[in-house]
Amino acid sequence: MHIARRAPASLTAIATALLALMGQAQANQDLDKLSHEDKNWVMQTKDYGATHFSRLKEINADTVKDLKVAWTFSTGVLNGHEGAPLVVDGIMYIHTPFPNNVYAVDLNDTRKILWQYKPKQNPAARAVACCDVVNRGLAYAPAGDHGPAKIFLNQLDGHVVALNAKTGEEIWKLENSDITVGSTLTGAPFVVKDKVLVGSAGAELGVRGYVTAYNIKDGKQEWRAYATGPDEDLLLDPKFNEHNPHYGQFGLGTQTWEGDAWKIGGGTNWGWYAYDPKLDMIYYGSGNPAPWNETMRPGDNKWTMTIWGRDADTGRAKFGYQKTPHDEWDYAGVNYMGLSEQEVNGKLTPLLTHPDRNGIVYTLNRENGDLVNAFKIDDTVNWVKKVDLKTGLPIRDPEYSTRMDHEAKGICPSAMGYHNQGLESYDPDKKLFFMGTNHICMDWEPFMLPYRAGQFFVGATLNMYPGPKGTLGQVKALNSVSGKIEWEIPEKFAVWGGTLATAGNLVFYGTLDGYIKARDTRTGELKWQFQLPSGSIGHPITYAHNGKQYVAIYSGVGGWPGVGLVFDLKDPTAGLGAVGAFKELAHFTQQGGSVFVFSL
Repeated sequence: MHIARRAPASLTAIATALLALMGQAQANQDLDKLSHEDKNWVMQTKDYGATHFSRLKEINADTVKDLKVAWTFSTGVLNGHEGAPLVVDGIMYIHTPFPNNVYAVDLNDTRKILWQYKPKQNPAARAVACCDVVNRGLAYAPAGDHGPAKIFLNQLDGHVVALNAKTGEEIWKLENSDITVGSTLTGAPFVVKDKVLVGSAGAELGVRGYVTAYNIKDGKQEWRAYATGPDEDLLLDPKFNEHNPHYGQFGLGTQTWEGDAWKIGGGTNWGWYAYDPKLDMIYYGSGNPAPWNETMRPGDNKWTMTIWGRDADTGRAKFGYQKTPHDEWDYAGVNYMGLSEQEVNGKLTPLLTHPDRNGIVYTLNRENGDLVNAFKIDDTVNWVKKVDLKTGLPIRDPEYSTRMDHEAKGICPSAMGYHNQGLESYDPDKKLFFMGTNHICMDWEPFMLPYRAGQFFVGATLNMYPGPKGTLGQVKALNSVSGKIEWEIPEKFAVWGGTLATAGNLVFYGTLDGYIKARDTRTGELKWQFQLPSGSIGHPITYAHNGKQYVAIYSGVGGWPGVGLVFDLKDPTAGLGAVGAFKELAHFTQQGGSVFVFSL
């Protein structure tokens, strides 16, 4: 009898669990399916693999010369416009920098704003934003068991909002970050299964970084994983780094710090995510340790500067690979994570490729974290001689190290990195990544300072300037397995926003001085360009509507490279060194805020 009474309860529990899993799987499958319909652009990354690649080819290397403006939209906001709009089933969702307005535009009548959301935020958030008041975009979840289709917005003041995608009505809102200690939100949310992932920003103010998964239905917190601190806070799996124990395993989130310095040690993540549905793992990078002055935080400072592979359901870390132990140059490692399937030693292998701020392009086996390749994105990288593929450690050149009472000269790359927040693209047919890069070097002089909550906690004075090749940027096509650079093209200014690749043999990107350009992916030849009213720091997208292909991009200079122009700064060391590097930018462009859409 006892057993007979318990059996239905067990069956009910199993049935409930199965239904929950089915619901998760359905939400995941619906978004995954939408992402592969090239008429749509439903994620900032285009798809879970972050290919940023479209099979559309009405606009191609032969026809792109006839590309013209189809329509435009003013966002009504200045400051830097990072990220890109989303396009879902005939609606374009447009976001802005602070105050983080959202617009839904009807693609059947682009003069018509279907709804608009204008949040009321604490203006104090502006004062603690590191590098302009940017926002890297929205996320979308199709309708399902969780309710209606939703748009997710991260606000600069640390709040996360879920909006009804059809009406703009606020469904739920929560506080993720505390701006009184300098924690803001600038990264884009990322939807995986029944969860939306939200990062954190503010390492320049000593914020301890974390990523949080919230349930898309009601905003309930499912898990939170920190970058520093005790293992239980890091959510380390019992088998963490079992394939690569030399990366480090347990207890290091506190042992590699002096005292309690890990509590104000940075490691925020405001960059991009990727997801492998087959392995059910998410990937992202944690950023720089705090403060920038390395003398104030001896040790490897784990697990800042780390590529993470975590279980999507539990957040448990399967592996973590720290690229720059004891960072000395602010080489925050939050950059692009691109997934591909390529042959390595004759075997088809699931790969993760990451161009880091430190000037190295890393490729890992994304199942177990094995380091497959690590090579310089440019031959002028000088802080490191090479990366030892057996140990994973960088072999540094001591000439370019930083320390107290010493001004280090000619460090390449600068703190902006040879690659920053740009969202890049991967052509699976050509097996090539296309990357917009910086080409900026620096002088670095540290100084001591106390920690005060909510105030900048950097401790270094920087001068930045063009790299040895004489320009501030480049565009490159590269093979991540062989390390071969197929072609590279110089650009006057940094290519900050990233690239879009298409089956039409084209790669699109925006420039800081206000051009959108299209190059032939096979040769790098310039095939088309158009001058926008303001510089571009966002990434282009493409979509189709009523059978016609369009290309869209934000115009609106700003962000870290444009901080001198936006805030009218003159001291070359201001803006954490950006003002000097981009002192000519104001002679080529001014602030704006708009979406430009092109078609044949």
